[in-house]
Amino acid sequence: MTRFIIRCIIATIALGFNAFLFINGNWGWGITFLFVTAIVILSFFRNESMILALNQMRLGNTDKAKMYINRITHPNLLPRKQHAYVLFLQAVMNTQEFGFSKSEQYLRKAIGLGLRTGQDNAVARMHLAGICLQTGRKSEAEKLLAEAKKLDNTGMMKEQINSMLNQMKMAPSKNQMRMAQMMGGRKKTPRAR
Repeated sequence: MTRFIIRCIIATIALGFNAFLFINGNWGWGITFLFVTAIVILSFFRNESMILALNQMRLGNTDKAKMYINRITHPNLLPRKQHAYVLFLQAVMNTQEFGFSKSEQYLRKAIGLGLRTGQDNAVARMHLAGICLQTGRKSEAEKLLAEAKKLDNTGMMKEQINSMLNQMKMAPSKNQMRMAQMMGGRKKTPRAR
């Protein structure tokens, strides 16, 4: 929040100084300073922490990407699409810290806000299907994987989706899990000697 306030103050000062330069007749400096003002104003629409996090993810450095994405404390102040991406990245990177319920909530909110590309939507739905599978909601996971398969235009996620479908075939259903809990787990049969 303080960064947003500081950014507002800097943008106001930059606009005022730019107007001052034009009023005094310093057209050269005024035009030059327009670029600086434009960069400050564009920072409202592109969050620097998110840009750095996406860059670190492309490089494969997930620890730094996680650090940068966790710096954003108020994503609701960002534009809608960026808010969606911040929630998406936080849910994917912090699943172990957040737990399944909070990660699922973040992913559903990110999908609701709208991710830009079909590939990102496919990844979000695949992660959501994984959470559903872990919590025993097999039919919902199947629906999400079918949606992810439709959204994956390039075929990059094909192997991962197929491996999740294979895992789903081996995973016990919700009723089987409930029965195992009621029976006290699986009983081992003694070996024949």
